[in-house]
Amino acid sequence: MGLRSTGSYTFNFMRTLYFDCFAGVSGNMILGGLAELGVDRDELVRQLRTLAPVGFEIVFTSVMRSGISAVHADVQVPEERLHRHLRDIETIIDASGVSETVKQRARTIFKRLAEAEAKVHGVDIGEVHFHEVGAMDAIIDIVGACVGFELLGIERFVCSKIHVGSGFVDIAHGKFPVPPPAVTELLKGVPFYSTEIVGELATPTGVAIITTLCEEFGSTTDLTIDRIGYGAGTRDYDNFPNALRLIVGETTRAKTEKDSDQLILLETNIDDLSPQVLGFVMERAFELGALDCWFTPIQMKKNRPAVMLSVLCENEQRAGLTEMIYDETTTLGLRVRSVERECLEREVVRVATAFGEIDVKIGKLEGRVVNAMPEYEQVRRIAVEKGVAFRIIRDAALAEFNLTRSKSARN
Repeated sequence: MGLRSTGSYTFNFMRTLYFDCFAGVSGNMILGGLAELGVDRDELVRQLRTLAPVGFEIVFTSVMRSGISAVHADVQVPEERLHRHLRDIETIIDASGVSETVKQRARTIFKRLAEAEAKVHGVDIGEVHFHEVGAMDAIIDIVGACVGFELLGIERFVCSKIHVGSGFVDIAHGKFPVPPPAVTELLKGVPFYSTEIVGELATPTGVAIITTLCEEFGSTTDLTIDRIGYGAGTRDYDNFPNALRLIVGETTRAKTEKDSDQLILLETNIDDLSPQVLGFVMERAFELGALDCWFTPIQMKKNRPAVMLSVLCENEQRAGLTEMIYDETTTLGLRVRSVERECLEREVVRVATAFGEIDVKIGKLEGRVVNAMPEYEQVRRIAVEKGVAFRIIRDAALAEFNLTRSKSARN
């Protein structure tokens, strides 16, 4: 996220991906669209090869869909006869070499799929047998999409209304109307529509990706377009462009310093866990995207000294962090609160010192600098390399920053 300021306003610039689902959405349509947007296809496949327990190929082909040039992504895997549970898929993801962000997003998407299937079939989430969406090609679709999002540096996801198609579709449980039950469950709270186009346009994998990641549906009013890519669907209709349009650009929001962000605070009290484990929990929290994590000494029942674990995050990271806390600690429950965060306008200024260039992070209130601090890691590295006290290098960076400010004010 970039920050730019004008007067007393701060503008948040976020790299945004808009899903234009005029012909629905599927996992391979997303992969094709990402490829046309410029994702490094070799790097995408390289990362996915750390995931798959079987050999696979992704064949990217340029095709036409009713006059629109698009990329079709064909994921080719050996035929499988097994049906995986959620824990089997999570094991495959966790054992891979993709980043923690990709793992967390992919696990969250599959958990959302499992919750939808469990609701439809009236079973516990751990008992769900994935059929089509548990196959290796679907796993590659979902994890590959998450890898592509990371390679493009996407920070925010938004989506149009979703065209779902019409008619009936044959799936593992029989013949069902479009959209089938699990997809309908995933679409709760999401605007969608049907037309005379016959067929299942919105698949479970595609809908799960979109409804898990997207913050808004139906509008691109604040999007400045940078690139556009089309991912082709497999079927080729007459006079209907069966393609997903992906639009990448920047979205902006002007806010004053009095505005605030809505964040999630996760808290729990723990009196029976090793400090080594707690230290690991903090490391994992930051790996999974926590904005902050801290421990507070407290006194609990039976006069036991304990620790209150607090994790601050954005709503997108809530599911992954909650899962991690339950997996890694002994807690039986969490307190979850929505909190507001006020932030100063922030900026980074690079200054030249006798020891080298150092970035200085500054905070402004209505355009006025109220604090400044040299970047810790840079000061630390220079202190070690040159054998000079940390405070001397830090003070030199601050002195140079103040001198630059003073000269700028006089001019």
